Amino acid sequence: MGRMLDEDLIYEILSVVEEIPEGRVATYGQIARLTGRDRNARLVGRVLGMAEFYGEYPCHRVVNHAGRLVPGWKEQAYLLCREGVPMKDDSHVDIKSCRWEC
Repeated sequence: MGRMLDEDLIYEILSVVEEIPEGRVATYGQIARLTGRDRNARLVGRVLGMAEFYGEYPCHRVVNHAGRLVPGWKEQAYLLCREGVPMKDDSHVDIKSCRWEC
């Protein structure tokens, strides 16, 4: 069983996710860097996995470094397409054209 996460840490990560503009995506690693945790992309993924318990955040705008969507979360592609995010294929966004530059 994993360690409990500090709520301040959770809200810090979610506050960055909240800033991702519509039509753009960020990577787990990018969010980790923006919160001063350069090598903790998996921590970001862990927090996003429980985000629903802390409010509504645009977690669908977070992808891996290659633009891959979350496996098994079919709604993510729909939500991103609705925002005009270009897709390379069924499971990847075109990260070069839609990465959030912050």
